[in-house]
Amino acid sequence: MKLVSALVLGLVASTSAVSAQPVRWTSYSIPQTGTSVDFPASIFTEEAGRPNGYGQRFRTADGRADLTIQAVANVSNDSPAAFLAKKHPPAHIQYKRTTPRFFAVSSDKGEKVWYNRCNFSNGWIHCVLINYPASEEREWDDIVTRISLSLRGR
Repeated sequence: MKLVSALVLGLVASTSAVSAQPVRWTSYSIPQTGTSVDFPASIFTEEAGRPNGYGQRFRTADGRADLTIQAVANVSNDSPAAFLAKKHPPAHIQYKRTTPRFFAVSSDKGEKVWYNRCNFSNGWIHCVLINYPASEEREWDDIVTRISLSLRGR
């Protein structure tokens, strides 16, 4: 019984960790490309390497979620739809929106949810890529929405 209680308590603690404390937001910018995005610095506290192009990868202290902020040159002058097609996304995408200026896609992969948004402007592709536990999807909704809607590029 104690083991079950400890497991339940651990599950409740991990799923509420995103919303347990007020989120401290800051702006993350890539000066070379004009990319900027609202960044939940109190959640993604660790740097986790650099992506292709410009930007930074971050992760939570416990490694359960990660965020990549990235900008790459649009050397082929691809539209959002063409660029997305070249990436060969999985067929079972649960959410997909493509416009002349951006695309946003999301789905699950195992026990994770992934969300990618890329904005296209002035020869650059400005992207955010987020992976987080599927069991915490509701707790992440507002965070992912703010990150996504704040993504800008010059």
